[in-house]
Amino acid sequence: MRNFIVTIDGKQYQVGVEEVGVSENVAPVVTTVQAVPTGPTAPVAPAAPVAPKAPAAPAVTSGTKVNAPMPGMIKALSLEEGAQVKKGDVILVLEAMKMDNDITAPCDGRISYKVTKGSNVDTGALMAIIG
Repeated sequence: MRNFIVTIDGKQYQVGVEEVGVSENVAPVVTTVQAVPTGPTAPVAPAAPVAPKAPAAPAVTSGTKVNAPMPGMIKALSLEEGAQVKKGDVILVLEAMKMDNDITAPCDGRISYKVTKGSNVDTGALMAIIG
C-alpha cells in the first residue's frame, strides 16, 4: 500500500493506493479516501499574466485584409510598419499549438499591422492590411 496526499479544490486528502500487480488490464485500486488536516497550505500563486488581446482595429475601407487562419499568439512581426511587400513575403509569425506559422502577404503593397507582438488573436481576426 502506498499513501499519497492529494489536493482537490483546496482540500487535502490522504489516499491509500494498493499495488495489485503489473498487468495491462489492471489499474491500481484506491482502498481508502479520507480528509486529513495537514496544516495550513501555502497560498496558491496567481496565474501568470496573460498577453493582451489584439487591439480592436478601426473599420478599414481599402486594401487587402490579412486575417488569422487560426487562433494563436503573434510571435513576431517580420517587417517594419509601412514596409513594401511582395506577394508571398512572410509578414508575421503566428504561434498556434506550440508551432510557428509563417503568415505571408497575399498581394503586393505596403503593410499596415493591426496587431502587436505578443498579442493573442482569434480565428478570423484582422492582423494586417496590405494596400
